Amino acid sequence: MAKSFRLDVVSPEATVWSGEAEFVVARTTEGEIGILADHEPLLAALRTGAVIVEHGNDRTTIGVHGGFLQVLENQVTLLTDRAQVSEGGRDAAADLAQSLAEAAE
Repeated sequence: MAKSFRLDVVSPEATVWSGEAEFVVARTTEGEIGILADHEPLLAALRTGAVIVEHGNDRTTIGVHGGFLQVLENQVTLLTDRAQVSEGGRDAAADLAQSLAEAAE
């Protein structure tokens, strides 16, 4: 079993997802990034799109609309304008994120 870290996905309305994760993939303004436990400290701007969270044998996909990603002391926080857990895979989450972006306009 891979080492885990704390992940919180937070929007102004609520905490969208919170728990232990083993791997996270997110799209930043500089490109896609994968995060494992003990990642170097980092602050990055998020692009609208899908965030993939792997925890145990499960995978959660979250559509996010912008925001920031912070990695500090084995904890990852995504602060986003809008976010929603997607029932589908990456493509469904990307479509959901686009809908969230359009709703924000």
